[in-house]
Amino acid sequence: MDSLETGRGRREGKITLSPSRMSVSRGCLCCVKYLMFIFNLIFWLGGCGLFGVGVWLAFTQSEFSSLPLSFPSLSAANLLLVAGGVTMVTGFLGCLGALKEQKCLLMTFFVILLLLVLTELALILVLSVYHEELDKKAKDDLREGMKDYIKNEGLKKSWDNMQRIFKCCGVSNHTDWHNITSMKKLPDSCCRDNTEHCHHWEEPCYEKAKDWLLANITSVLGFGICIGIVQILALVFSMLMYCQILRAEKYMD
Repeated sequence: MDSLETGRGRREGKITLSPSRMSVSRGCLCCVKYLMFIFNLIFWLGGCGLFGVGVWLAFTQSEFSSLPLSFPSLSAANLLLVAGGVTMVTGFLGCLGALKEQKCLLMTFFVILLLLVLTELALILVLSVYHEELDKKAKDDLREGMKDYIKNEGLKKSWDNMQRIFKCCGVSNHTDWHNITSMKKLPDSCCRDNTEHCHHWEEPCYEKAKDWLLANITSVLGFGICIGIVQILALVFSMLMYCQILRAEKYMD
């Protein structure tokens, strides 16, 4: 009977489906639809998590806010805020596209998510290949900022807070204060105590801040890998759903 109805449709110049085939096609579409919605909901929640970590990191680093943005913890906070915001918007588009079954929304979601994945891969590649150059650039920015330590009150406060919290002195070592600035005496925040003779901290501030960031961001990296897997699955399901909608429209015309 199915073949007769299909053959009759072909003789009339169009393709028609029997009720049984249409129900199977609709069932596949519903399955893909709800799977995509679930993955995008997870994706959206992951974006909320990244954004939340970015807010927490920005809040904890507010005492260093006048330092250059290339400072490890500040750059990581800004990166997480941007990534979390984009992920939340993209996940919302994916959920909406899945529920509405709109090709335009699905294609918009697919393109944005694809660009996001490619950007993440490019960023990982840049960080892994040019990490030494990026470290050098961040250190140079910090040293350049040291020149305004006396003139800029906000910068002075940020440097003092960083050196007291991390128990460090200078970018690479305490000699940075003598070599870069005109100061003959180390800042009080470099000293271990308030005695007349300054017993300065030996650890470099850049490395201490970097170690602190790596120690606190490890769980976020694992979370990021999970989000990456969800992104790939969301790409696959969005394209599957788009093709299913096209196929259904083709048979209905």
